[in-house]
Amino acid sequence: MDIENIKKDFPILENRKITYLDNGATTQKPIQVIKSIEEFYKKYNSNPHRGAYSLSIETTEEYENTRNKIAKFINAKQSQEIVFSKNATESLNLIAYSYGMENLKKDDEVVISIMEHHSNLVPWQKVVKLTSSKLNYMYMNDQFELSDEEIESKITDKTKIVGITHVSNVLGTINNIKRIIKYAHKKGAIVIVDASQSIPHMPIDVQDLDCDFLVFSGHKMLAPLGIGVLYGKKEILNKMTPFLMGGDMIEYVYEQETRFAPLPNKFEAGTQNVEAVIGLGAAIDYINNIGYDKIQEIENNIVQYAIAELSKLNYLDLYLTPNKENHSAVISFNIKGVHPHDVATILDTEGICIRSGNHCAQPLMRYLGIDSTCRASFYIYNTKNDVDKLVNALNKAYTMFKKYIVK
Repeated sequence: MDIENIKKDFPILENRKITYLDNGATTQKPIQVIKSIEEFYKKYNSNPHRGAYSLSIETTEEYENTRNKIAKFINAKQSQEIVFSKNATESLNLIAYSYGMENLKKDDEVVISIMEHHSNLVPWQKVVKLTSSKLNYMYMNDQFELSDEEIESKITDKTKIVGITHVSNVLGTINNIKRIIKYAHKKGAIVIVDASQSIPHMPIDVQDLDCDFLVFSGHKMLAPLGIGVLYGKKEILNKMTPFLMGGDMIEYVYEQETRFAPLPNKFEAGTQNVEAVIGLGAAIDYINNIGYDKIQEIENNIVQYAIAELSKLNYLDLYLTPNKENHSAVISFNIKGVHPHDVATILDTEGICIRSGNHCAQPLMRYLGIDSTCRASFYIYNTKNDVDKLVNALNKAYTMFKKYIVK
């Protein structure tokens, strides 16, 4: 499957004259995913796990088939280790409250990286305050990477939880999570991996990584908005209490007490976003059909071309590791002396869609000594022509602002 044929699978790219370079925020959806949702409402629409009639049973089968598909996709031991949420943020909050609140005590330590998205940072700020524990950070070196020395100095015998992004949503840095997990386990800590920015681009094997928890959002990997996944080791999930209470997560309810349902149902209260689950299953089929080898081949060609072309623009500051093997599909940059929002607005007039702002990573921005950046993030339907359009639009923006830039 060549790039042009891939692009034809995405109706919005066919119907709108845009160059979409905000895939780190959300990816566009292929027609196969869109049709799977339409088919669900036409053929299966009912509430899973509720009815004894055939329509509900069929919906339950479709719903659980996707759970099985995800377990296989990330090589979980069993499907009961897969919990549906509405996004990675909800998954991380579930872990923070259901695991963190019950297992942290005074003077224990939670360690995260300065690269973390707010969703893997703000919940821990609250939990450590409530448990009188401490929140510590691993900081980057000059190459925007976490050194072994930094990892080993921050993860100590007091560390009980380590939260780490697999890929930075700002810098594109691919963290050595296997190294971090191994060292954290040596110190007796559990590890939570935020795979939101990695799983669209590279295979994930939770057994090989030996992570205790892993989270991601479907909408960043071609699936609909509003569906997320939490993977957790069965022995840990079984010991945790539910985050949300209500229907479908119980086994028996008495007037004064409740017995919760077994995994994974005890973490899935209420009616779920079933159509999005179905869409996530179709997205996984789409990714599997192309194959991660092909995905990485396409992306590497585009991203390296983009880095080379953007590096030629002497008015840009680029924020990325020089180590090509440790860099994913995100490129953050600024036109020197020009606010990113202004740049993004000018690019929009040329049909170029990029992100501008702090990318829900304000502590990282302060550490870098900046307020915000422009961010171009790529996926399988992007081409070198998209990069050329970006460069031309940046040249236009720079020309417009050049006389106002204070040097």
